[in-house]
Amino acid sequence: MEPLTHDHFFNGNIVLNQPASGYRFSIDAVILAHLAGPLSGETVLDLGTGCGVIPIMLAYRHPDIRVTGVEIQPALAAAARQNVSANHLSRRVRILEADMRRLTLAEVDGPVDLVVSNPPYRRLNSGRINIHSQKAVARHEIKVDLEGLLATARRMLDLSGRLFVIYPCVRTVDLLKSMRAAGLEPKRLTLIHSNAASPARLVAVSGSKGGRPGLEVAPPLYLYREDGTYTRAVDAMLSG
Repeated sequence: MEPLTHDHFFNGNIVLNQPASGYRFSIDAVILAHLAGPLSGETVLDLGTGCGVIPIMLAYRHPDIRVTGVEIQPALAAAARQNVSANHLSRRVRILEADMRRLTLAEVDGPVDLVVSNPPYRRLNSGRINIHSQKAVARHEIKVDLEGLLATARRMLDLSGRLFVIYPCVRTVDLLKSMRAAGLEPKRLTLIHSNAASPARLVAVSGSKGGRPGLEVAPPLYLYREDGTYTRAVDAMLSG
């Protein structure tokens, strides 16, 4: 079994075990968990949960929601289960080792209120494929592409359910076009910049199943100050 590292978040209240050399979550997941905003009592589904970081952070912040994380890679699914148990969240967070393309409503006790995802973002014919298969599956559209992920999200969502996705800014047009085609109308968009002087690197988009057209553009989110330290907004995300 691959060795794990032990990382602490939320002032030490959360511990996350991650593969030392395999796929490790990035600030993208932390941003998504902060911005997704589930409502009281809702059910949430995380597609491509990795080591379970997003379900754990969501459940920690929102003590009356239930979250299911779906992960196709056995080693990551095992790490996610271990993380859920270590953080005493087994009553509200469940991890499924499954292919999201074949996921059924019964498996997630659906339909759900909110689907979140930090999905693979590189097309198979773009860039070098990482030699570490775990990273490759997480980053390239090997097991599922954008359209497949959105089709699963729509299938799992309740009427007027919501989707929240974080994606590279260079593929914003692909994301918005595909969301609308899947019946998940884009409703709110946040551009994410490394700092105030840099172009946007990521985009966070929420959509509504069967929603009417009308997109709100939120104020931009900046990750770093000029001196390279996190901004106050990111500090708040990491402190819980």
